[in-house]
Amino acid sequence: MPVTLLGAAEIRALAADLDVTPTKKLGQNFVVDANTVRKIVHVGEVTASDRVVEVGPGLGSLTLAVLETGASVTAVEIDHRLAERLPATAAAHGVAPEKLTVVDADALRVTELPGDPTVLIANLPYNVSVPVLLHFMETFPAIERGVVMVQAEVGERLAAPPGSKVYGAPSVKAAWYGPWRLAGTVSRQVFWPVPNVDSVLVGFRRDPEPRGDETLRRATFRIVDAAFQQRRKMLRQALAGVLGGSPASASDTLTRAGVDPTLRGEQLTIDDFVAIARVAGV
Repeated sequence: MPVTLLGAAEIRALAADLDVTPTKKLGQNFVVDANTVRKIVHVGEVTASDRVVEVGPGLGSLTLAVLETGASVTAVEIDHRLAERLPATAAAHGVAPEKLTVVDADALRVTELPGDPTVLIANLPYNVSVPVLLHFMETFPAIERGVVMVQAEVGERLAAPPGSKVYGAPSVKAAWYGPWRLAGTVSRQVFWPVPNVDSVLVGFRRDPEPRGDETLRRATFRIVDAAFQQRRKMLRQALAGVLGGSPASASDTLTRAGVDPTLRGEQLTIDDFVAIARVAGV
């Protein structure tokens, strides 16, 4: 029996049956368009051999599109009602029980996942999108690639290159794990309810070799946070607090790392920040 997808009418019926009123807090704008969920799966290059983790499956529209490929899915859902219903919805649409595992939990608190997934797929709300992505990249090194649907503002920041207007701490921290790219726009009309902001797809692929160990990552992220805490400040001033306590000591460390102390954080690559952390003595 082939896997079938949810239609707009069934999504509304499921929500009514579960007494789910889409809330801004949980970012519950449900996708009601089959072409859109298939597009996400296509951008994610999901195949039948993949083990996928989906964050925030909601009523299951994207989940079924992933399962349609033959891949196995571990779905992490914070809303207990939705987590409880998802297996039944999947079964009714032709999914074999062993293909779907539902984890009823807050994605930000998950530290173990069954099946060691290698692909991440998600439709993430604005307020938790970056923390969830960084948490999963840090906690689950087996995740090799993925695609997420996020608000345009978040997606542009994640994929921003150094020197661009929206480049910031999230851009640098995401780049620690590998390259991120904008992978398409999403019409507001495919959501229910229709949001008042634009959404984009962001694809990523983890670098084959990590940039460093956990100690270096933490040190680098501390320096990144300090550099962007006061935007448009020269690095020798912005980093004084974490590099010796004075602009002079910060300048010395930056110079030894091959970074101009008069630059601003917005101009540095992830490799620049890693070089500073190494010289600072992790």
